[in-house]
Amino acid sequence: MFAVVGVVWAVTGISLLLGLAILRLAPITLEALAGPFYWHHWLALVVVVVLMAFAEGYRGFQRAFSPRFGARCRYLFENPTPARVLLAPFFCMGYFDATRRRQISSILLTLMIIVLIVIVQHTPQPWRGIIDAGVCVGLIWGLGATNAYVVLAFTAKDYAYSPEIA
Repeated sequence: MFAVVGVVWAVTGISLLLGLAILRLAPITLEALAGPFYWHHWLALVVVVVLMAFAEGYRGFQRAFSPRFGARCRYLFENPTPARVLLAPFFCMGYFDATRRRQISSILLTLMIIVLIVIVQHTPQPWRGIIDAGVCVGLIWGLGATNAYVVLAFTAKDYAYSPEIA
């Protein structure tokens, strides 16, 4: 039961994190689309959405983060500790009980995302909405991929992804 609580908390935590980000960014995107939008804005929107779907959704989430998150959820289920269960979303994101390289990568990625958020917040419309549209697409892709890989981690006979445990 203890292990199940940890996995449910990890999945709920990451789903809330990504879902709330999507809900915060979607209105900004819609606001941009409601304003004057010219051909170069449409072109930028298409380019940004395609690039973010590929870079953030496919490469970032589907090929890297999500499979590892699923593997760490499975590891958490098989090896629960009070700290891992209490901080399950952070454990499954690789902030602790991970290889040094994974911990550094997770921290640096988080810091980079924070810096980008601050920069984009100061970008005027419609450009901010265009960027946020791409981010929303990537986050939606990531939310789906992460939940799919968690299901795969517990249902696949051979789940070949490493949890990168230290």
